[in-house]
Amino acid sequence: MHVDMADFRGKTIWHDMQQKFLNKYLRKTGKGLPDGPLAMIFIEDPVEIGSTLRHHIGLGFAQVLAFMPDAFDLPDDLANQVQRISFDMSGSDNYQAAVNAMIGAVPGRWMYYCFNAEYLYFPFCETRSIGELLAFQTEERRDAVLSYVIDLYAGDLGAHPDAVSLEDAHLDKSGYYAQARNDPENHDHPKERQLDFYGGLRWRYEEHIPPARRKIDRVALFKSKPGLRLRDNHSFNDEEYNTYACPWHHSLSTAIASFRTAKALKRNPGSSFDIPGFEWHNSARFEWHSKQLLDLGLIEPGQWF
Repeated sequence: MHVDMADFRGKTIWHDMQQKFLNKYLRKTGKGLPDGPLAMIFIEDPVEIGSTLRHHIGLGFAQVLAFMPDAFDLPDDLANQVQRISFDMSGSDNYQAAVNAMIGAVPGRWMYYCFNAEYLYFPFCETRSIGELLAFQTEERRDAVLSYVIDLYAGDLGAHPDAVSLEDAHLDKSGYYAQARNDPENHDHPKERQLDFYGGLRWRYEEHIPPARRKIDRVALFKSKPGLRLRDNHSFNDEEYNTYACPWHHSLSTAIASFRTAKALKRNPGSSFDIPGFEWHNSARFEWHSKQLLDLGLIEPGQWF
């Protein structure tokens, strides 16, 4: 008998999430998750676990959930601020099953997901909370926020061979573009208010990146509802969730400053030796502030001022 391992793995992870997370966490506590937006952080390796979790706690999420293998340590100062969930990240689609399990368990709640060494930025995040942002988005009758994953990388790979350094973080200040997102179910006509966005390291080193992984758009902030499903390309089965704007005016957007691509390019033997350094003439030091992202046009406030 032939067994499709992709389907088998997905069903196994789904069952694991239902039993180990929903039963042992939601039901065991007897009080469920606190009100307010939830952050799901998927820990793939030991890099910058603490800084990732602290950053998202600082944004004002009501609960930060750390999905991480037992082998990784959670910093002591975060033990009472983060809910740790034992989770196997060895499968490339495991996070997708976990997000969908959370959607099914907690409908009607704003949620966010990212990976370690990724940091969410939105307009004015230094003075406004994630709750304020999502309250505005709700008033705009929008149930999702489009995010752009902006690649970060260490300027000096000799000093930081894994390409990760908070103090020496750089980003590309230009080289971003968008293309029409065609609909194969409608004679390949462009989808309404949807685009595929490209840029950063995945554009400059595209020969090392599978075509399906070159886009930088991710619907990382969304409101859960029955039947909603995250797909393997960081979009949802409800097409309105995948739009960059509402029909009547521009919508706000967010950025996820991410070392994830740089880490992968330096960790993979097929690309690591081809890349002596990531800096080029369009590199700029990352200032860890939303104003820089606004000035570069990488996020926009829409009607939120």
